[in-house]
Amino acid sequence: MNHRVGRVVFSLAVGIAVALFAFQWITNPEPRAARAQEEQVVLASRSLLELVLASDSLEIIDPLAPNRKVGKVYVYAEQPGWAVSGFYRRTENDGWHPYLLTMTESLELVLLKVQDDELVAEPDRHPKLVITN
Repeated sequence: MNHRVGRVVFSLAVGIAVALFAFQWITNPEPRAARAQEEQVVLASRSLLELVLASDSLEIIDPLAPNRKVGKVYVYAEQPGWAVSGFYRRTENDGWHPYLLTMTESLELVLLKVQDDELVAEPDRHPKLVITN
């Protein structure tokens, strides 16, 4: 008889603890606020990428539009500012070009690193654009 009561009390205690933890986790606004801020950063990075590369017809793979077949993409906070990695291509016949874009906290461009052989020949490149191999 004591074992039954102990089991019931233990089950109730664990159930209540799990329910309280789940309620606090669901109602916590911090993860949603962090996600909203990361979305703003990625949207700003798209605009900066199109501005620096002087193209409005880029197909972009980034944390808001991931494609695991192309590669992994990230958005993460750096001190001070943000970094976003992804891939882009100009047309369907173009290969995917990886990029790493770093920004300040106010979402201004610090540096854009890309692997794109087409940009090497451009004499009037953006001053914050770095082409790697």
